[in-house]
Amino acid sequence: MTETLKLISPVDGSVYAERPTADAAAVDRAVSAAKAAQRDWAATPLDTRVALCLKALDALLAMNDEIVPELTWQMGRPVRYGGEKGGLEERARYMAGIAAGALAPIERTDRPGFKRYLTHEPLGVVMVIAPWNYPYLTAGNTIFPALMAGNAVLLKHAAQTLLVGERFAMAFEKAGLPKGVFQNIVLSHDGTETLLGSGLIDHVNFTGSVAGGKAIEKALAGTFATLGLELGGKDPAYVMADANLDYAVANLVDGAFYNSGQCCCGIERIYVHESRYDAFVDGFVNLTRQYTLGNPLDPETTIGPMAQARFAAWVREQTEEALRKGAKAHIDTAAFPADKAGTPYLAPQVLTNVNHQMSVMREESFGPVVGIMKVKDDAEAIQLMNDSPYGLTASIWTEDLAAAEHIGHQIDTGTVFMNRCDYVDPGLVWTGVKDTGKGAALSEIGFANLTRPKSFHLRVEH
Repeated sequence: MTETLKLISPVDGSVYAERPTADAAAVDRAVSAAKAAQRDWAATPLDTRVALCLKALDALLAMNDEIVPELTWQMGRPVRYGGEKGGLEERARYMAGIAAGALAPIERTDRPGFKRYLTHEPLGVVMVIAPWNYPYLTAGNTIFPALMAGNAVLLKHAAQTLLVGERFAMAFEKAGLPKGVFQNIVLSHDGTETLLGSGLIDHVNFTGSVAGGKAIEKALAGTFATLGLELGGKDPAYVMADANLDYAVANLVDGAFYNSGQCCCGIERIYVHESRYDAFVDGFVNLTRQYTLGNPLDPETTIGPMAQARFAAWVREQTEEALRKGAKAHIDTAAFPADKAGTPYLAPQVLTNVNHQMSVMREESFGPVVGIMKVKDDAEAIQLMNDSPYGLTASIWTEDLAAAEHIGHQIDTGTVFMNRCDYVDPGLVWTGVKDTGKGAALSEIGFANLTRPKSFHLRVEH
């Protein structure tokens, strides 16, 4: 049954866009077109595939003046931050630059009389199920390398960012990508599960909640499709005794509250060595108070609404629970008049006197709240950082490189940062552990996950 998806803008609660979902016949046509186009696309020279992807990237970048306010209306990020142009370009161009090396055959020359090598074959039809919080970046992480590797791609974007999928489709059409190689498809949850269970999809990449990841695994059961999952996170930071405090404060405040805290690798909990704790908290709170919460279309606004009122309600609930259990709130929300219960507008909040019996230190918040705890040494910090069902990134703030590496080896996480946070490096694999998911994106390993190995063992002397 066809239904209509409505995009409710967090800016003012209005219906910003609505689209009918694809019915079964439309889905069949899309998959058939993808499969028909994929074989010829895979036979297209790699440099041509890469060039067409970069042409589509350029088309997207040329739309940025239109995309920025459109994105604000869809998910609430302030216009002052300019959308996702820089990150998208960095990642796509990096993957384009390494494609030839990453996808080149691997030759084995140690056995005379044989020609032996491995190739990287495209998987076939790749489905990208993209989230709303970084709708261009997260989708692009898979779309561009998947296409460069010779796959056809179906994009199913989040209902909150419906128009992003249309922008991608427009860009690839402008670039002259062959029909069927990339398609944007609007699906309901039921429609998505039906397609996943059909056995017609060869690989799925999903970014979203743990519950969503489990639902996708269940829908794919028995199809043997490969799967990449980036799910929840509760990313920690450890501020060591020798940290550059001003630098750590500035970067961690931004890491906690950029995009209203709705970042996969945003900072959600901070552990500070006892010798620097008071000074760190003072600096962190003072800088947080300088945010301006309001209409994200206003260039003066530095923190906008969360994407949906229910997301803000969850963060308020976590904060209230922590306060009941003895936490201290350092931000007076009265200083942020746009913060109103029942709305997605939520002031940033800093909590101390927190512990791991509180939801705010254990369960994903995905919003503008952060808890700060005092620790006596590295061992306590490591134990607390690992006391989480998630593991995407962890950041260490110190002037001692060897200490950061030593501690990093003991943290259960996909990425270890030193003096940096909330960043995706396309030259390094993007992956997680525990309930954060499985699989990998970007770097040469990202290409490996979007292809299958094929061996050639050819006897030339007999």
